Amino acid sequence: MSPSQESVFPDYETETSQTSKLIRKFKETPFVPIGMGGFTAVVAYGLYKLKHRGDMKLSLHLIHMRVAAQGFAVGALTCGVLYSMFREYVVKPKE
Repeated sequence: MSPSQESVFPDYETETSQTSKLIRKFKETPFVPIGMGGFTAVVAYGLYKLKHRGDMKLSLHLIHMRVAAQGFAVGALTCGVLYSMFREYVVKPKE
C-alpha cells in the first residue's frame, strides 16, 4: 500500500489482527497464551509419543494425553485468575 492511499478500515486493521489480539491478551492476562502454548506442547508431545507407547492401548494413551493437556490449560488459567486477583486486590494500582 502506498503512503498516499488511505486504508479503508483503519480501526479494523489495527484492532483486530490476530497478532495484536494475542499481544493485547498477553499483556492483560499473561497466563492465557502460556496455557495455550502448554496445551499445544502437550498435544504435540502426545502425538510424537503415539508411536512409542509400548503395550498401552491407544484409547488409554489418548485419555492420558487429554487429561495432561486439560490439566495444563486449567492450571495456567487458574494461575492467571490468581495473578489478576493479586494485581487487583493486593497491589491496587494507583488511580
